[in-house]
Amino acid sequence: METAKILVQGIVQGVGFRPNVYRIAIKHDINGYVRNLGNVVEIIAQSHDYNDIEKFISEIEVKKPPVSIINSIEYSFFESNASFSEFKILESSNSFSGTSVIPPDIAVCENCLKEMRNPKDRRFNHPFIACTDCGPRFTLIDSIPYDRNRTSMDEFPLCNECMEEYTNPLDRRYHAEASCCNTCGPSLQLLNKDGVDISFKHTNLIKKAGELLNESNILAIKGIGGTHLVSKVSDDDTVSILRKRLTRENQAFACMVKDIESALEFCEINSYENEALIAKERPIVVLKKNSNYNLSKEVSPLLHNIGVILPYSPIHHLLFDYINDPALIMTSANIPGEPMMIDNKDIVNNLSKIADYFLLHNRKIINRCDDSVIRFVDDKASFIRRSRGYAPAPYNLNEYDKFKSILHKNHNILALGPELDLTFTILKNKMAYVSQHIGNTNKFKTYEFLQDAIKHLMKITSTNSFDLVACDLHPQFFSTQLAKEISNKFQADLIPVQHHHAHGAVLAVDNNIDELIVIAADGVGYGDDGTAWGGEILYSDIESYERMASLLPQKLPGGDLSTKYPVRVMTSLLYSKFEKNELKDILNKHYIDYFKHGAMEIDLVFKQMESNLNTAITTSAGRVLDSISVALGVCHERTYEGEASMKLESFAYRSNNDKLKIAPEFIEIDGLLRLDTSQILYDTLDLVKRGENKKDIAKAAQDSVAIGLAKMALIAANKKDVNVVGATGGVFYNEAISKKVKETVERDGFKFVSHRNSCAGDGSVSLGQAIVASFKL
Repeated sequence: METAKILVQGIVQGVGFRPNVYRIAIKHDINGYVRNLGNVVEIIAQSHDYNDIEKFISEIEVKKPPVSIINSIEYSFFESNASFSEFKILESSNSFSGTSVIPPDIAVCENCLKEMRNPKDRRFNHPFIACTDCGPRFTLIDSIPYDRNRTSMDEFPLCNECMEEYTNPLDRRYHAEASCCNTCGPSLQLLNKDGVDISFKHTNLIKKAGELLNESNILAIKGIGGTHLVSKVSDDDTVSILRKRLTRENQAFACMVKDIESALEFCEINSYENEALIAKERPIVVLKKNSNYNLSKEVSPLLHNIGVILPYSPIHHLLFDYINDPALIMTSANIPGEPMMIDNKDIVNNLSKIADYFLLHNRKIINRCDDSVIRFVDDKASFIRRSRGYAPAPYNLNEYDKFKSILHKNHNILALGPELDLTFTILKNKMAYVSQHIGNTNKFKTYEFLQDAIKHLMKITSTNSFDLVACDLHPQFFSTQLAKEISNKFQADLIPVQHHHAHGAVLAVDNNIDELIVIAADGVGYGDDGTAWGGEILYSDIESYERMASLLPQKLPGGDLSTKYPVRVMTSLLYSKFEKNELKDILNKHYIDYFKHGAMEIDLVFKQMESNLNTAITTSAGRVLDSISVALGVCHERTYEGEASMKLESFAYRSNNDKLKIAPEFIEIDGLLRLDTSQILYDTLDLVKRGENKKDIAKAAQDSVAIGLAKMALIAANKKDVNVVGATGGVFYNEAISKKVKETVERDGFKFVSHRNSCAGDGSVSLGQAIVASFKL
């Protein structure tokens, strides 16, 4: 009798993996068992024929469940005294620690939707329908192994009929931990703005919620990973009221549509975007508005695009049965800068002045998880936020050539990211587990969320300690302070990593390359010279970096105040290009309304420029684009992150003029080549003075920044004899800039790379920190 022990690692829990193994074993006349061992699936396979076991192992990998991911299958044959007469699925054990992880939450599947729509099915209109192929995972798991008694579903004992399915290996709901029905599952509750339960007045709470939305009410609806604020999209007044209550003046709202056909009524959708919209992960996809766009102008003001998402929970699907509008605003319910709300009492108490009604349920959300956001740039997916649907599925770093020789199974690394748009990463056993979106750790509740999320991810990855803790180079970030505390707690070395180096490391790993020239363009990243970088050309071999060029260093009069009021940055960029009185005349004549305190503030800004009092130094590409935006009258105040630059992109998008040019110019300072951004802004104003169309000027100015960055990168590539140039940082969510850089790089015969399965923005900085830190072991 031949016997083999098989260990399978990857996303193999909560995805129907064990019943799938059971069915394959029966097919091949294999006896033995399969069970979860903490973070790995163990299989004992016994047969008279060695070849049957080999075929069995091969089919496990080839015919795995659609949601599962197998990172490795290790097996060995051994002499066994035991003889098995059948194949069984055994109860889970936690006696082994491997590298699997709980799968992310995914959209409700077609089979469940068919059952939910069938009046003869016992799960007809069930708002929590799920099976092994779909539904919540990460948001309801408390600990491993992934069994119902370790999830928030433990509070809902299965009825007899559900238990029969749950214990039948041939059933689609075998050990589907989120499975339930109208008899034994969670229940909905409808409350008014005073928190009074009015559920008893209505037989169908979702229908009533739809009616309330049609009547222009704002609802807080608790979902899978958190709560959304929901309203209709057709009425300016309703959207304006939501903005006023949220104190969210201009930032675009994401919208949920019933189906692709509904989205096509107001958006352009190509095949790549279509595929992303209907994918099981169900991200928000940023789409271009079409010529028939008919939603309220308040939904996505002054932008040429809008975030769109399809229903992913049963509640969403049922809600659209009663909605008159083509779409619904579906935005995260949170106090600005704080985490999305998940606790019913908190939801009602904190949103009572925002929501008119609350549609809640009594299933606990253990791990809050915001919606993911993707934008396609030149037909390639670019993550703006990688969260629900993707996190915390790990990156297998052993797939990347450079790591095969340096990663060791017995070392654990924690990387804590930057400060805004933060995620953290746990790297162990050659797997990098990047957390869900955490947010802005300047806010205390978000900082608490970060600490809780670290503890929980440690728990479900069986991580008890760390050998290294990585953090941002900025000494004053709250994440840096937390990194120091954690490194002391575990007596682990602390590794500060320069912000743009981390960006570049992710870009390299994402494309499986050893070295490249990195164009890093964003708002800010603390430089190793103590200034604020943000328009950098770096050479990187992943392990280290060398600064090769940058944008021209500029002063930020008033420090962070300049990021809120970009006319201050514009003044700084023009300071060296005009005589003092001439520049003051320009500002007083054309931009006086952009200064909060008028002429007095203009004088103050000049004094700050002269004295360097409260004046930081930056090479930020984001601040340059903000300056161009204010110079053209597009946006003069930032009410949300990236506002001025995003509105500039949308303004320039409407230009078809390829003839108007602003040639980039370069100067050398302190041995580094610098793009003269002051000259670009000067030329921008000159074109305005000549009466050129401002949309055409916006396009020319954006192109000049892009071409300037690309040319400096090409000079660096030739100097370092490197044939790959990559782009990273939040500026590269701008499609026009990305395309122009790519075009310029490839025209010279170099290879251009961008992010694939990671964020160009700060959401993947923690992954880059972990990657860089791994070389320090």
